Amino acid sequence: MHFLLVYEVGAEYLERRAEFRDEHLALAWEAHARGELLLGGALAEPVDSALLLFQGDSAAAAQKFAAADPYVLHGLVRHWRVRPWITVVGTEAGAPVHPGL
Repeated sequence: MHFLLVYEVGAEYLERRAEFRDEHLALAWEAHARGELLLGGALAEPVDSALLLFQGDSAAAAQKFAAADPYVLHGLVRHWRVRPWITVVGTEAGAPVHPGL
């Protein structure tokens, strides 16, 4: 199953992220190495949100990530939430659905 960790970042995000970026990226690559985090990054134009795609049996890995993320801990992220994402198309889809089935 897939889960989206959705960050709403503050206006100072771009100016302040360099201070915490190495720690944030280390946490992200560790989650990726464990097979929990598939993709992550900020949305552009404007940079007001970020999305991190997790996989697993529950939202626990995404929630644990957010709770430890320096971007969250130091206030760069104003709000975060985890949403289950029912993926149906693609080789990595959690619940593939094909036409006519």
